[in-house]
Amino acid sequence: MARRQKVSDESLIELFLDMQAAERGAGANTLAAYRNDLADLAAHLRAAGVAVAAADTDDLRGFLTSLAERGFKASSLARRLSAVRQLYRFLYAEGKRSDDPAAVLEGPKRARTLPKVLSISDVDRMLTVARAQAEDATQPKPARLRAARLLCLLEVVYATGLRVSELVALPASAARRDLRMLVVRGKGGKERLVPLNQAAKRAMSEYLALRAEGKHDASSKWLFPSFGEQGHLTRQHFARELKGLGQACGIHPEQLSPHVLRHAFASHLLHNGADLRVVQTLLGHADISTTQIYTHVLEDRLKSLVRDLHPLGEG
Repeated sequence: MARRQKVSDESLIELFLDMQAAERGAGANTLAAYRNDLADLAAHLRAAGVAVAAADTDDLRGFLTSLAERGFKASSLARRLSAVRQLYRFLYAEGKRSDDPAAVLEGPKRARTLPKVLSISDVDRMLTVARAQAEDATQPKPARLRAARLLCLLEVVYATGLRVSELVALPASAARRDLRMLVVRGKGGKERLVPLNQAAKRAMSEYLALRAEGKHDASSKWLFPSFGEQGHLTRQHFARELKGLGQACGIHPEQLSPHVLRHAFASHLLHNGADLRVVQTLLGHADISTTQIYTHVLEDRLKSLVRDLHPLGEG
């Protein structure tokens, strides 16, 4: 009996994931997060002798309480609750349930968290150190190639604001000499155009020139090939190399990640006068509310404009 309940729970979750992939274009990372969160829910309910399809509101509240007791942060609780709500909304819509027990659940109150942002001088320092390492001809060829690859990754992500998953999976064709715009396939399979600056194109060209001297990956379809299962560099590998570079620049590892560079791209654009809608398009945000986490940058800029330009300002 327990075995049949387990299969039933897993089947419902897989149906939900199939819907997310087919109808909403959910990517592999999003689906993996949903699967993990809902497997945790199913395990909690199973321990209480309750099937996913039979759980009531109190059962679901018990799950959220157990997460809090396990020390989950408010942001993690909110993510789990979102997965639970979407699952039961789906089950109700599909006629698997006659009600939605998650509809009345309240989420944890979360303080507004601002994205970690590097200063322009921080990024300049990282680029300077990365370029020095890439141009150090005294290194063995494999070490210099890794340094050139890191410089290329850094220049491209800061020039474009790509998600790390988009960055590491760039095709080799992205480095064409005549290319002024990248066509990026983002979340949900949606495509967008992102301009490339000269620094990024130069870093790509130098990296590919060094890569061409090797024999093992010259014909790879990926811009950043790897021997791993995916065939290209992993997000985790880039993050490790980035933190190592940050330490060489005096930046604490906790302050640095590929996503922080994406934040830097957006924040520095807004600080220098870019329109929020333009930044939304470049980042590939479906909803402007997602981009609005950067409004603190706009607020600071507006304050400085009033201070510097108003006839009765402090300046």
